[in-house]
Amino acid sequence: MKFKTGLGQDSHAFENNRKTLLLAGVDCKHAQGLRANSDGDVVLHALTNAVSSITGVNILGEKADNLCQQGVTDSREYLKLALQDLNTWQVQHIAISIECLTPKISPFMADMKKNIAQLFNISTDDIGITATTGEGLSAFGKGEGIQVSCIISVIQT
Repeated sequence: MKFKTGLGQDSHAFENNRKTLLLAGVDCKHAQGLRANSDGDVVLHALTNAVSSITGVNILGEKADNLCQQGVTDSREYLKLALQDLNTWQVQHIAISIECLTPKISPFMADMKKNIAQLFNISTDDIGITATTGEGLSAFGKGEGIQVSCIISVIQT
């Protein structure tokens, strides 16, 4: 059996004129959205980067920018594109760490896990999400935006 681990990270600043804050496809009902060309779903962007670190095929950047120019701003579409490159690799576990002052993440965790599980075709039991304010030491902990780091474990049998 072969095993790989993918590491992903992304961050976005808050923007007052963005109406929807999406995290893993969940509308967090926050006063600010995130500055981005796409829908700004920083969780799905970090997951896309983690998959790209496994496959070696970069999706965020030129490919996602081209899709944005064509009007495709749904971050699920970028992740789906990345997942196509996994081929015979099977996702075993996903760990996600979210750093922000607001919104509070706990009320949204179950729905976030459900959406991620559907996208990856895995059980919600195979997804862990943690959140921190980082004690206000970074811009994210001070309320200026959101940062997400994640690890994806895959096997090939």
